[in-house]
Formats: sequence, structure tokens, C-alpha cells
Amino acid sequence: MTDLHCPMCPCGSLLPYDACCGPLLSTDRLATTAQELMRSRYTAYFYGNREHLWRTWHPKTRPNPVTVDPETEWTGLTVHETVDGGPDDETGVVEFTATHKGGLVHERSTFARRAGRWFYLSDEG
Repeated sequence: MTDLHCPMCPCGSLLPYDACCGPLLSTDRLATTAQELMRSRYTAYFYGNREHLWRTWHPKTRPNPVTVDPETEWTGLTVHETVDGGPDDETGVVEFTATHKGGLVHERSTFARRAGRWFYLSDEG
């Protein structure tokens, strides 16, 4: 049953925000998979949460500063493929399309685990 007081998570999981990306953005818990981290990063863009993006971006590839365009209105996320990136993996790839008013972003993102935490590494291009 869905909690009517908790909005659905914008990442498209069909779960309430508090049971999905909310605990990751609030640092109550860490992502257990690369896809879960990618979904939380989309949600961070959706809400303009630069801190979560900074925390989850691998230090070797993280821009300084991490920015979010406040004019971008995100409208949806579709995950196309996930390769590895499970709880016991050290790397993973998630291919997705994120839509916004006026366009879309299609990316094949690479993720790496460091000290037990998942980090966004880069776009495979």
C-alpha cells in the first residue's frame, strides 16, 4: 500500500520517495547497487540537491563546483540496461535516458565502488 502522505519517488521506481531515494539523499543509508545510486543521482538533479551529487561523484572525476541548472525541469527516467553494479561488484554500468522539458539526456554511466561505497565515475560516451 502506498503512503498517501509521501510522494512517489521521481526516479520512476514506483516506490514512495521515503522508501526509495529519500534515505540516500538524506544520508540515512548508502546505495547498495550502481543502479540505485544512479536513480538517487537523478532524484538529486530533480530536486536540485548538489550536496548528494558531490558526495556520490568519484573524487577523480568530480567537477569543482558541482552545479545544477535550476531552470531544468526533469520529467522522467528510463533505465535501459544495467551491467554488473550489484552488491558484490566493484564496478557497474547503467544506461539510461533522463527527460526534461525541452530535451533529454541519454547516458551510459560507469560506477565504481570505493571503500564499500558506490560512486559515479563517468559517462562512457
